[in-house]
Amino acid sequence: MNVKYSVLCISLLLGGCMVGPDYQKPAMELPQTFKEGAQWQRAAANPQGAMDSQWWPAYQDPVLNDLVARSAKANQSIIAAEAAYRLAQAQVASSRAGLWPTVGVGLSGSRGVGGSGSSPSSTTSGGVENSVSATLTASWEPDLWGLVRRGIESSQATAQQSDALLAGVQLSISSSVASNYLALRQMDIDVRLLQQQQKINQQLLDMIQVQFTQGVATNDQLLVAQDQLTSSIADLQTSLRDREQYEHALAVLVGVAPSEFSVAVRNDFTFVVPRPPLTLPSTLLQRRPDVVAAERSAAAANAKIGVAEAAFFPTLDLTAEAGYRASALGGLFSLPNRIWTLGPALAETLFDGGAREAAVKQAEASYDQIAATYKGTVLSALQNVEDNLSAINHLQTQVDAFQQVYQRNQQLFGSQEAQLRAGTVSQENVLTQQLVLLQAEQNLRDTQGQLSQGSVALIQSLGGGWQTTPH
Repeated sequence: MNVKYSVLCISLLLGGCMVGPDYQKPAMELPQTFKEGAQWQRAAANPQGAMDSQWWPAYQDPVLNDLVARSAKANQSIIAAEAAYRLAQAQVASSRAGLWPTVGVGLSGSRGVGGSGSSPSSTTSGGVENSVSATLTASWEPDLWGLVRRGIESSQATAQQSDALLAGVQLSISSSVASNYLALRQMDIDVRLLQQQQKINQQLLDMIQVQFTQGVATNDQLLVAQDQLTSSIADLQTSLRDREQYEHALAVLVGVAPSEFSVAVRNDFTFVVPRPPLTLPSTLLQRRPDVVAAERSAAAANAKIGVAEAAFFPTLDLTAEAGYRASALGGLFSLPNRIWTLGPALAETLFDGGAREAAVKQAEASYDQIAATYKGTVLSALQNVEDNLSAINHLQTQVDAFQQVYQRNQQLFGSQEAQLRAGTVSQENVLTQQLVLLQAEQNLRDTQGQLSQGSVALIQSLGGGWQTTPH
């Protein structure tokens, strides 16, 4: 432990300076509030607000909770991202190894025909020469200009970028599971309502056919009734197809073949719309995995400028070798057989045709490009939040409007039933009003489903509760 501490101290003394620019996060002007957030959440943005990283239980559905848990363990995208993060961590360890000397040990022996210049440590018998040696070697290149340390900075930032990318994949997968699951439940409701509409349209067609036979209804009325039934059949098939495809998507997200996966139908599903705390726009820089990953990429690129600039300075190699050499293994480790060498080497490139200067310019251009990408990622993140807030604002207004339409149609249907019992309207009128009521309910439930899925998109755009952790 003392040797390791001494080497570290020498390294710090010899490598006191680091060439290249110290990293500063690319500066950006951010708005104070979200433009579209006023209607969705009238209270002021909460800078201390935080979402739990386990945000999906807010939808109050144990099936959804189970699907997200399964996807976290078996989704192949998450598994690949975790492997990439382990790879980045290994690269950090590899970069840190450059601060330490390389030490080796060797034991060798040889026997062969010797020449006239036999060494004192070998013996010759009938022209045959024997030699045995045991050596300990050490070599070290002190980090005089920060080449290794800038490399460590770059690999650490890359590992943090990989960590953010892993969190982004996890957030994306959990959000996809939630969105597809809620869409599947929306199809459950649609299928139920469309099946009822098809049944009523069939009843209305049967009535029109009887009336047509009796000469009461016209051929046009018959064609309209047939068309309405056919349309309800087609709409039902569309919803059945969509449900099957959402189920297939969920299967892949949880890591199983679609043929081995199913989600039971629920006709009584109620959509929940959780509202996470709407924090300040600046918090996206710490919360959104894609923003964090882009910023860490800029930090890695900045460190590579120092790596490129360090090539302009000389390198110092310290090498040492000590050991024993003799003609036989017996008595090898004795003072007369001791050998040692110590040789520092200072090297500097005098001419390289501009290769080093070009490498620095490449590193600087790469940083400028990545810094611009980071700023673009921040702007896209702000747009993403604003878009989702806007969608939720308008969907909520639509839900309120469709709720009123549905309630009025409930009253109208009740009125028609009362008039039927009084004998003032026909069964056909009641069925027609019931059909209108079912269509009003479908509009309401569909919009509620879209609003619930919109809340998932908002949670994802706000970062999903993910918090950065130092590595």
